[in-house]
Amino acid sequence: MRQLMRVFLGRLVLGRPVLRGLLVPRGLLVLTGLIGLISPLSAQTVDLKEWPVEWGGRTRDPYVAPNGVVWFVGQKGNYLASFEPESQQFRRYEIEEGTNPHSLIVDEDGFVWYTGNLNGRIGKLDPGTGAVKIYMMPDRTVRDPHTATFDGQGNIWFTAQGASRIGWLDMESGEIDLINPYSGRANPYGIVMDFEGHPWVNLFATNLIARVDPETMEVTRYPVGTAETRNRRIAITPDGMIWYTDYSRGYLGRLDPNTGESKESGPTRTGSDGR
Repeated sequence: MRQLMRVFLGRLVLGRPVLRGLLVPRGLLVLTGLIGLISPLSAQTVDLKEWPVEWGGRTRDPYVAPNGVVWFVGQKGNYLASFEPESQQFRRYEIEEGTNPHSLIVDEDGFVWYTGNLNGRIGKLDPGTGAVKIYMMPDRTVRDPHTATFDGQGNIWFTAQGASRIGWLDMESGEIDLINPYSGRANPYGIVMDFEGHPWVNLFATNLIARVDPETMEVTRYPVGTAETRNRRIAITPDGMIWYTDYSRGYLGRLDPNTGESKESGPTRTGSDGR
């Protein structure tokens, strides 16, 4: 039976249109519009349209490029792909065997940067030609680049979960630097940049969130929640607050970088498991 991915492009309406985005399985939402304050008492209607992806292969981690094209990876299928919302056309891009990309991001020039989750590399795809440039990890034990983000200064910061490393890539020179954010097992997972150019990283195997000083590569760790908290994904709001999801307990948390205080709300689970 053909494996399918359902891609949802639509408008979420709660009283009035406040959000446009891309919704895919496992609850991932990539926003392409503005978010307004939503009243929990508002009437809720959702208009969605979906398209099957014929290649299957564990499609995941969509990213909306500056030109509005939606990109995603086929992790087990070992490919990258794009979806043009206007024409509703998909295009598949082949990459080196054994890469199993975990995620991708697209720069202002349209180049697609992806993490090679099984072969220790970051790749740069030119969609116009299909050519790929490879940037290998300087440490061969770092085989699993995971999630990446731009810093707006010509660099990419990324996590390597199993290797317990946070990495930095100079997009022009290709230089890569790696740091260990914790003395024990850390499993760096989600990553986001703050407005001062500091990357913040979920240390998924702990109840810590790490901040890296890009000048010195010094790591500051902030405990959040309880000892059982396992923060997995991370986001930042315009007021500079750091938000995280607690995978193990089903909570939503907020870290104030100014005070180091964290607050949580939950559990958010609707069944027996809040993951």
